[in-house]
Order: sequence, then C-alpha cells, then structure tokens
Amino acid sequence: MKSSLHSNRGDSLGLFPERLDASPYDADYDEPGEQRPADDVFWARLRWCVAMRQAAILEEIYADNATRWHRLNDGTLDEVRARLTPRAQLAVWPDLSTDVAAVLAGLPEEGLIELVWEDADGQITSTTADETQFVELAAKITGARAAAALSMYTDERQPLFTAVLPDSDGVLRARWRTEPTQSDRHWAILKTLYRGQVITGTVTEIASFGVTFVDIGGFTAVINIPELSWRHIDYPSDVVTVGQEITAEILDVDMVRERVPLSLKALQADPMLDLARQVGQIVTGPVTKLVPFGAFVRVEDSEDGFEGLVHNTELADAHVERPEDVVQVGEALTVKILEVDPTRRRIALSHKQALAVAPEGHRHS
Repeated sequence: MKSSLHSNRGDSLGLFPERLDASPYDADYDEPGEQRPADDVFWARLRWCVAMRQAAILEEIYADNATRWHRLNDGTLDEVRARLTPRAQLAVWPDLSTDVAAVLAGLPEEGLIELVWEDADGQITSTTADETQFVELAAKITGARAAAALSMYTDERQPLFTAVLPDSDGVLRARWRTEPTQSDRHWAILKTLYRGQVITGTVTEIASFGVTFVDIGGFTAVINIPELSWRHIDYPSDVVTVGQEITAEILDVDMVRERVPLSLKALQADPMLDLARQVGQIVTGPVTKLVPFGAFVRVEDSEDGFEGLVHNTELADAHVERPEDVVQVGEALTVKILEVDPTRRRIALSHKQALAVAPEGHRHS
C-alpha cells in the first residue's frame, strides 16, 4: 500500500522510476572527459611554472565551495602541498597585480566578480561582490599588497591549469568536474603519447628562428632543423611547407614543459650509411668551402650531397699552411674517402692519397 501511494505521488509529479543497470556513482555516469589528478606530474609541472614565474597562486576549493588561497614559491611548494585538503579542487593562477588601484579601476560596470587580494601580512583572501558593493570593497582592501579581479563566468574564468587531489592512497575519488583549461586539454593529449610513436600532423608555422610547428590533433609539437633531414639544410622550407601533412616520430613527451619534439629523419634511412660502404674509393668533387685547417669537398653528385674535410696535411705532400695555396672554392678536387662517421656526421678525405692510387675505381661526384 505504501509503495502504491508513493507511486501515485510520483506519477502526479511526472516522475517515473527507471531501473539502473549500474550504480549512479559509477565512472561511466560522469561527464565526458577525464579529470586531471594532482599527481606527481601535476606538481612537477607546477614547480616548473613557479620557477619560470608563470604561476604564483594556488586556489584550493573544498567542501561547501569554501576556498583557501596559497602563495607559491620554490621554498614553500612542498609545505603548501602538505596542508591541502584531500579531494580538494585546485586551480593554478598567475601572480596578483601589485597595482591595486588599477585592478579596482578596471572593475566592470555591472556583474559579479571575485576579488582576490593579499594583505600587508601576506594573507590572501577572496570575496564575491557585485557593482553595488564595489565602493565598500575598495575600502576593505585599503593597504593591500596586490589584488586581482576574477570573473565568475566559467568561460571567462581561466586559471593556468586545474586538478583534483587524490586520497592519501593515490586514488582519485573526488566527484569534482573542473572546466578544462588549455593546459588541462594538453595534459589529456600528452598522456596518450609516448616516445617512439609515429604520428601524423599538419605543419602550421615555420618560425623565423628555424623551428617548425606541427598540429598533432589539438597540440602543437615542434621539429628542430637537425631533425628535418639527414642532410644539411639551411631553412625548414627546404623540406616542409605550411599546410603540409607529415608523418614523424615522437622523440620525447615532456609533461612538465608541455613539449613534444618530433623527427622526420627518424623515419628515413640515413644516406650516410651508404657512403660509409664507400670508404677507400677515389672520387672527384667540387671544393665548397675553405677553412684555416683545410678544404671541404662535396663527394656526392647533388646540390645537397655530403661534404667531407680534406685536412691541410692531406692536401699535398708538401707542408700546407693555408688551403688556398693549393685549391680554390669551385675547383674540382680528386680525393680518397678515408673515414665516414655517421654518428658524428664527419667525413675525412685525402687528396694526396688519391694521387698515389691508380685511377681505377675512380668516379666523379
């Protein structure tokens, strides 16, 4: 009878029971996305950001939306971590502004904000207020060292990154769901990557300082010039163009600095290995550059062919003080390949030993 009464009451309210196949506390009922835990990777990232002066304030939110604010520096980070409440929600912020007057002058004409300030004793406090309370609030923070006005709107309230504290056993049981920041989204991507992974991306930018930026699905990875080709190149545009889709190997996944370097050449055979099998051969190639200790000669028949060094002692039988006394740039020089070191990217050549060898097996480059 009791159940029937409850059923009638529920029907009248438009409420109908539905059997669940799993507990409503099961993780499958959570909103899409993964909550970032305040694990060792998070603290290493935070320590680096503090050292780089990117982060200085930690917001701790726990039961009933109560909040504590902590100033961070390298000396206090471990102490702050030890004082935090298990299962608390954390948000990392840049430093407060020391121009308190400018913060107050920049308050919106209307709307709700959270004002955070640090008093003369170093205590950090926050309060929410609307435009009707701004005058009173300004008087309240007279003498503050620093302050910041934070929007109460989720899409405008953007800390550097967020996390939730696990329990003392390392298990994340808190039911918080923070609004992911760009850094949080990067974390979610980076944790799926690993060194040696082959990945496809699109070139988005070639910087003036030589770094190539590649979008690998919501995260921007980088390729330094030496990783674009086994051969010497002067500019990344010699190999890649903006908008080009490339396949590369991940060299490292730096969760702390949020950096992923890639390599194009790691997926290609090193052509210097073929040259290493030609040690002892006689070739003729153009002199490409003179240096105080010798001359460089291109030993392959292509503009980007490998170049080797003919040391002054290997230019001629007589003692040579300056290579220009024997050869000039552009001149064809016959040389013997003495050594090819793919690891150190060095090729040793000899002109005088080439002259002492019969011309059989000789080729032009």
